[in-house]
Amino acid sequence: MDHNETLITDEILLEELSKRIERYKSALDNLNTLNKQLLELNKKLSESEALKSHFISNITNEIINPFASILGLAKSITECNDESPDKMKRMAALIHREAFCLDFQFKNIFAAAEIEAGEIQPIISVVNIDEMLSGLMQQYSREIEMRRLTSYLIKDPEDGNVLLFKTDGDKLTVVLSNLISNAINFNRPNKKLTIKYGKTVDGMLKISVIDEGLGISEENRKIIFDRFKRLDSGINSLNRGHGLGLSINKAYIDLLEGKLFVESKENEGSTFTVLLPESTVASNDYSEEGNEVFFGDEEVF
Repeated sequence: MDHNETLITDEILLEELSKRIERYKSALDNLNTLNKQLLELNKKLSESEALKSHFISNITNEIINPFASILGLAKSITECNDESPDKMKRMAALIHREAFCLDFQFKNIFAAAEIEAGEIQPIISVVNIDEMLSGLMQQYSREIEMRRLTSYLIKDPEDGNVLLFKTDGDKLTVVLSNLISNAINFNRPNKKLTIKYGKTVDGMLKISVIDEGLGISEENRKIIFDRFKRLDSGINSLNRGHGLGLSINKAYIDLLEGKLFVESKENEGSTFTVLLPESTVASNDYSEEGNEVFFGDEEVF
């Protein structure tokens, strides 16, 4: 083998070594990238577990606290004498309020469990929207009064005396209950709570829940529908602050192929708007369940 052949062989060897070094360098870069991704994923998993633990802790409080109040009040009633009917009546009203809150929390917890398990399906029937909204306002009348709010239920005059709409009445009731609850809890005393509803020109159901409360910052509007996120302002909470209701709303509205919009200004108020298409599923069933909310109207204190 002459000198030229040896020189060519050395050049080829050096070129191959250079290529291998580049491949090893590339592999090392990829390994470092993967390592960073794994560290980031581990961090997110840790945060997720912490958030879920915090979430469970809050859920537990939402159940234990009303139960404790109900038991304490019931015990006080049993110890009252016949000469204090007004006191017993006040305590009975408080028991009703705590039971209402507890029932409200349970409905959301069960709904969240169904969503997490992927078991939710729409149950379509003909729903009387007028009765549904009137019933909701009646159910929340004590809360509205306690917050010293003025409430308005405004229907589009184009929709006539009765507005019937084919949808899942039970799920729509849960959605509206969450929106009304937030609008009450995060409103300011002596302000207005307004619900506007009717059909759009293309036949969709439009319901807006409007408050004059704390409002939501632009940054927080991006995460209010996340089940495991909490906001400093607390706007994502239900009655007592665990950020579950709005995530349920989003899941239910998506299931019904509708949209949920929020418009808000800090310290001026918020407007949540539900926009639903009418279901094309054949159904002549009338939804009584969708027009009943939590406790019946028979219990008056």
